[in-house]
Amino acid sequence: MIIDGKAHAAAITQQVKQRVDEIIQSGQAPPHLAVVLVGDDPASQVYVRNKQIACEKAGMGSSLHRLPADVTQQELEDVLIGLNADKNVHGILVQLPLPKHLCADTIISSICDEKDVDCLHPYNIGLMATGQPRFLPCTPGGIITLLKRENIDIAGKNAVIVGRSNIVGKPMVFLLLAENATVTVCHSRTQNLAEVCRNADILVAAIGRAKFITADYVKDGAVVIDVGINREDGKLCGDVDYDNVAGKASYITPVPGGVGPMTIATLLENCVRAWEREWEVKNV
Repeated sequence: MIIDGKAHAAAITQQVKQRVDEIIQSGQAPPHLAVVLVGDDPASQVYVRNKQIACEKAGMGSSLHRLPADVTQQELEDVLIGLNADKNVHGILVQLPLPKHLCADTIISSICDEKDVDCLHPYNIGLMATGQPRFLPCTPGGIITLLKRENIDIAGKNAVIVGRSNIVGKPMVFLLLAENATVTVCHSRTQNLAEVCRNADILVAAIGRAKFITADYVKDGAVVIDVGINREDGKLCGDVDYDNVAGKASYITPVPGGVGPMTIATLLENCVRAWEREWEVKNV
């Protein structure tokens, strides 16, 4: 079964739009996402544009704050201070990666945790790790939603994550544990990687190496989730050798059209959640 992330994301976006329409009909301003883009990296520009388009489809507001690649740490932090204080902004996202002269950890921590719709702020990560999520990290959260919408059992299953990044690998651990999976995390120093992966009922590939996961890494009937976005011979491909693996997997996500759209759909849900939390505070 090919998991159609585009279709699932479209359905979620429509649900978000219905909620946003309700907000507007009640006389309130809709949720607003502010995106900060540093430099002119082509891939980052594409990702940002896709997020703006998604906001438009959901009826949400969005604004783009472009900064030059040589912006200083303080200048970027000053922009975030302004967005934190702006009552018309409900979600803030700094597009990663940042130029090397900037400290991404410090920048992320400068975002108001209640507007951190990427769920990268240490406080929000802590809430998620202790089972009290305010927001779901966009890509891991989108993966869990995909599994649930496809009625794939998670509880009691062996889940193997290949990759330990702060954006996908590590938060994926906590979300899978919350669904009662038994979780193993693999990385560049894992020994007998293929053998470990073959024990997976659910295999999540998030290492950034084109077509690295071949059929030798996958047991028959496994669910294979490909998070990778790579370019090979001018074409997009994932971390999974799709043609090689699809015959063994019971479910598999394609690249493009799998996890990517769900990442943006989860971002939209987080923005609405941020709006609702602010509304609740105002009306207590």
